[in-house]
Amino acid sequence: MRSPDLPLDRDRTAAAVREHAPACPERPQAAGLVPSRTSPNFEILINLDRSSCTERRVNRLKRSVWASGHLHAMPRPGFRPEVPWFVTLTYADEDAWRPHHIADALDRFRRWCLNSGYPCRYTWVAEIQPQRARRTGKEVVHYHLMAWLPRGVRMPKWDVAAGRRREFWPHGMTNTEPAKAGVGYLMKYLSKLGEFTRFPKGLRLYGIGGLSVAARAVRSWLNFPEWAKCSFGVGDLVRKSSGLVVQATGEILKSPYIVSVLPGALLVRAVGPVPERFHCGPYSSLHREEQAV
Repeated sequence: MRSPDLPLDRDRTAAAVREHAPACPERPQAAGLVPSRTSPNFEILINLDRSSCTERRVNRLKRSVWASGHLHAMPRPGFRPEVPWFVTLTYADEDAWRPHHIADALDRFRRWCLNSGYPCRYTWVAEIQPQRARRTGKEVVHYHLMAWLPRGVRMPKWDVAAGRRREFWPHGMTNTEPAKAGVGYLMKYLSKLGEFTRFPKGLRLYGIGGLSVAARAVRSWLNFPEWAKCSFGVGDLVRKSSGLVVQATGEILKSPYIVSVLPGALLVRAVGPVPERFHCGPYSSLHREEQAV
């Protein structure tokens, strides 16, 4: 088996899979039908080397964070827009990182919001600190968090205890300030993630909490494969262990592609007509989700 880090001979790999792959079924032609823009011979070769996998992971991260930031920024009905607060969480000890630390800190923040009567709405991302990584040769993690609080409410310092409330982040230093650019703060740090191809094992790259039902439906739709988004709008599909399921009928969608596993790559081939794109983004059908809430 070829190591996933070695260069991939794309032409030889594609030729090998064509020789052994099953023939594509012929599509029936009907009067008045316009052939799909995607032919049954359409192929995509997906590299599985470390750099390519990291790039795809970071791209999914950027898409979800961008969407959640804008969805959080939408004011709740009857309320003024909330103020975004930017919080940076760093470690005092370069070897102190553990996967559960960010979850523990968010649990404490969630309890503070609940006791104070505020909705707990946030998006966070992990980053490898460039300077400490160069100096120590280690993947030193820190976190950037954006949280939305009602106007007039000040975000507590996460590394300081107050009264009976213990500090949210007991592992090092934090910085807290109102965010003028909103989700732009997070996207600025995400733009640097591509420089690094190694993350500590077990590291979650981002987290999102407090989205409304309609906002969660938008975020889910954005992460569906394009062929599904071509035919279904926000709230029409749900992802289950069996695959993508149509909410209204219970039908399990069948992908128009087949995937062949190759040494160091995946070959994706169209085996049927792929729907033409009809949508102009998630909001083209958001009203259906809002009516269902």
